[in-house]
Amino acid sequence: MARNESLLPSAVEAIGRTPLVELSRITSGVQGRILAKLDHLNPGFSKKDRIARQIIEDAEAGGEIRPGQTVIELTSGNTGTGLAIVCGLKGYPFVAVMSKGNSGERARMMRSLGAEVVLVDQLPGSVPGQVSGGDLELVQQVTEELVRERRAFRADQFLHRGNFRAHYLHTGPEFLRQSGHSIQAFCDFVGSGGTFAGCAAAFKEYAPGIQCYVVEPEGAAVLAGEEADRPGHRIQGGGYSMTDLACIDRAHVDGYLQVTDDEAIRMARRLAREEGIFAGFSSGANLAGALQLLNGPCAGKTVAIMICDSGLKYLSTDLWQE
Repeated sequence: MARNESLLPSAVEAIGRTPLVELSRITSGVQGRILAKLDHLNPGFSKKDRIARQIIEDAEAGGEIRPGQTVIELTSGNTGTGLAIVCGLKGYPFVAVMSKGNSGERARMMRSLGAEVVLVDQLPGSVPGQVSGGDLELVQQVTEELVRERRAFRADQFLHRGNFRAHYLHTGPEFLRQSGHSIQAFCDFVGSGGTFAGCAAAFKEYAPGIQCYVVEPEGAAVLAGEEADRPGHRIQGGGYSMTDLACIDRAHVDGYLQVTDDEAIRMARRLAREEGIFAGFSSGANLAGALQLLNGPCAGKTVAIMICDSGLKYLSTDLWQE
């Protein structure tokens, strides 16, 4: 049954209200439950559709954007896809700036949705599929230049409050409502930080005892206070070794979890085989983090995670190699 039973005026209104499912096959033999929110079923196949809509609609409401003004944002592909959809339907030209280290499917999808895509070379020695904080800095420089040249609106997911608000106003309350308010813990692989920050704020407001954990790549766990000795990890969409994420309230962080590339890949493959959920690297990282919690401090509890994006965005990577 479709999640939205009423007729919608556009795909923008189809963003959000995604299903919540229990991963009962993966947790067989484990004490506790994992509830997964299927945000790969959004129109742009990722949770970032939510922030794209919120950032643009907040900008419209606050007079930050002019009719027909160009919108520009740096992206690993998912926020850009969401913005391509939202901007296209609202009449704003959109330019996505992305590292060549991200999977090619994302660039092709954004172009197909009408976006202009600017691809930025990686640093010498960087490996495709492994976008480091240094690579992201190059993308940031190009983005800032384009914003000035085109007098564009910067849909800055790292700073714009709409990133937090999308998940505080919508995703977190959806989790609570759909779970029957049974969630006791939450973990999330952090990119720009909006999902963790917004959901954690909503959860703590409802029940301060809900434990919220940041998931980071092993070797790049800078939010946990460690040195980034392996910034070129393979978990695309986050773990950029950025310590200053404006969205995150450290008072809402109950702990930090680390996940290896191999764990994220193995868990993404388990999601596909055992639960029929075809998702990407960061969803695998979230599942790995949730299992760490159930095998440790949250044994016997109900842990919530996001299914961040679709595995279709990684067909050219080694995520799905035999």
